[in-house]
Amino acid sequence: MSEARGASNFIEEFIEQDLASGRYDHVKTRFPPEPNGYLHIGHAKALCIDFGIAKKYGGTCNLRFDDTNPTKEDSVFVENIEKDIKWLGYQWDALYFASDFFEKLYEIACDLIRKGVAYVDDQTPEEMRINRGTLTKPGVNSPYRDRSVEENLDLFRRMRAGEFPDGSRVLRAKIDMASPNILMRDPTLYRILRHRHHRTGDAWCIYPMYDFQHPLQDALEGVTHSLCSLEYEIHRPLYDWVVQQAGFKNPPRQIEFARLNLTRTVMSKRHLRRLVEEKRVSGWDDPRMPTLAAMRRRGFPPEAISDFLSRVGVAKADSTVEYALLEHCVREALGETAPRAMAVLDPIEVVLTNWPEGKVDTVEMENHPDHPE
Repeated sequence: MSEARGASNFIEEFIEQDLASGRYDHVKTRFPPEPNGYLHIGHAKALCIDFGIAKKYGGTCNLRFDDTNPTKEDSVFVENIEKDIKWLGYQWDALYFASDFFEKLYEIACDLIRKGVAYVDDQTPEEMRINRGTLTKPGVNSPYRDRSVEENLDLFRRMRAGEFPDGSRVLRAKIDMASPNILMRDPTLYRILRHRHHRTGDAWCIYPMYDFQHPLQDALEGVTHSLCSLEYEIHRPLYDWVVQQAGFKNPPRQIEFARLNLTRTVMSKRHLRRLVEEKRVSGWDDPRMPTLAAMRRRGFPPEAISDFLSRVGVAKADSTVEYALLEHCVREALGETAPRAMAVLDPIEVVLTNWPEGKVDTVEMENHPDHPE
């Protein structure tokens, strides 16, 4: 059955192998935006890959909002992300929020403490940064790394109860402070942060870090293939460590692909957010922005976006695509659908002195070459 489908890129080749080997008997993906801004054309690439892969293999694709940073997230962004996905012609099979799983994630963190692979650290952020080491120098163990399970559980519960100020303590994984991958040097799993959440309000004052929440959420949802952009390749060992330590027997497989880069286009949500907040643009849908909302406002048809992303394809190496290709796809799409009319609003009389004798006094012009009607 997999041979009949045929793989057209390296992601599909991995999926074909997993199905053929029996690692998975189905395909389940997810699109996991953080609701801290509007989707831009780069997000659209990830979106189309996630939903497109699920569709090709008769699988399912969830929409999940990774809302673990309440300082920048808002329900307005949730609504607009959902609108953009539907505009592109996709529909998710299930809708989740990371905040739906806060209690479950907390329980898993407690289990990691009981296993002896997580501990509460009292170091300041500066001390942690210095002790983490460098690319050429191994890190130094925290003086709090060998606390007892009982003490760590007590401190973590008190962190949740709000007994400690923001930033005073964190929960860290106990992995390897000498790992060549700096991300594996006892990464932070939870931090104390008092800020009202757009869904849970003030119920929580500790929040899971992305590298802890994200892989667990994938596993809890039963995702088979976690598709993400290339900058998360270095995070993959930590992704695998988290789901394995949590006891998931058949964890998701993370596969990375190159991000979309466009010439003369800002593709960082952080920078786009700054443009909005500093009022250098009229909003997230300002026609000068590369957001899907802005493109919709400009009159870009969704099929042009899909056509553009199809032409760009899926690659492992980063590259930059000419913005002119996107404009070409827009012209092609509008050429098929846009109504056309021609009129002379301010006519000027022209006298032809060399008109052939006997020729009728009308001029015929061709209509659209592909649509003469």
